[in-house]
Amino acid sequence: MPPESPDAPHIPVLLDTILRAVAPVEGVWLDGTLGAGGYTRGFLDAGAARVIGVDRDPLALSMAADWGAVFGDRLTLVQGNFSQLDAYSDDLLDGVVLDLGVSSMQLDQADRGFSFAKDGPLDMRMSQDGPSAADLVNSATESELADILYHYGEERASRRIARAIVAARAEAPIETTLRLTDLVTSCLPRAKPGQSHPATRSFQALRIAVNTEFHELIDGLEAAERALKPGGLLVVVSFHSLEDRIVKRFMQLRAGRAGQGSRHAPQIEQEADRFTLITRKAIAADDAECAANPRARSALLRIARRTDAPAGPVDRTAVGLPKLAMMGER
Repeated sequence: MPPESPDAPHIPVLLDTILRAVAPVEGVWLDGTLGAGGYTRGFLDAGAARVIGVDRDPLALSMAADWGAVFGDRLTLVQGNFSQLDAYSDDLLDGVVLDLGVSSMQLDQADRGFSFAKDGPLDMRMSQDGPSAADLVNSATESELADILYHYGEERASRRIARAIVAARAEAPIETTLRLTDLVTSCLPRAKPGQSHPATRSFQALRIAVNTEFHELIDGLEAAERALKPGGLLVVVSFHSLEDRIVKRFMQLRAGRAGQGSRHAPQIEQEADRFTLITRKAIAADDAECAANPRARSALLRIARRTDAPAGPVDRTAVGLPKLAMMGER
């Protein structure tokens, strides 16, 4: 999730860097996280013959129907999850781009409940259906809440915060973002200059749980492997270490660069490489972009190129899926 910056416009993160890295842009691309449309418009302007814009948020599709009209049949809009992206094109794709986490558009709308800085209903549902963050916060056990905060937010004070939530909801249900923000903040030291807001990790964790984001991510990476033509490009921008770890390990595993592990472990038959790495290390935004777009500060870009090896399932224990996600959400 990009850091919150209420006054920042919807500027697509690392777009120029991506377009340079994948040039020439041509053929059919799929943008699995359409959002406000920054990447989709960038790829169309750069020369893509067609872009399939996918988002599970109905608002993103509604907005795109307006700004996308100028592109005519070069733009196809699909309401759906990128975990199923291989179902949205009859032909193999030249490229897939994924911009993970919550979109700037969602973060800036208080009534969506993603922001700890804006008062609104505690919602956090990207698709606007199913159980909300308020449902989770008011029904999960103290142990379940602590596990979510720890595994999905890397929050060291997870148990303290979970205790405070359970005590507070016994007095009245927790239904707004600012009430949860105040609860979390009361459990933690005041942030020092330059540090993220104390509620950042807790809000991240709850959002990931509500939207089953890690399962969506791994399913989406597998779907991209199935959907890309040989030579097609997989472009992923992540915003926190848990996301990036999964993307990194997936690409390394599929490129045959994950290492051999212990020499005492049984030998594993080496499969044909399904990707080659375009970026050996993650690419971060430079100082100029971070100054112009504060939401770029935590962004990490990874790119890989599809080979002609057959697609196949990935070992989910090997790609860094958090333990709680391996056991399944509530």
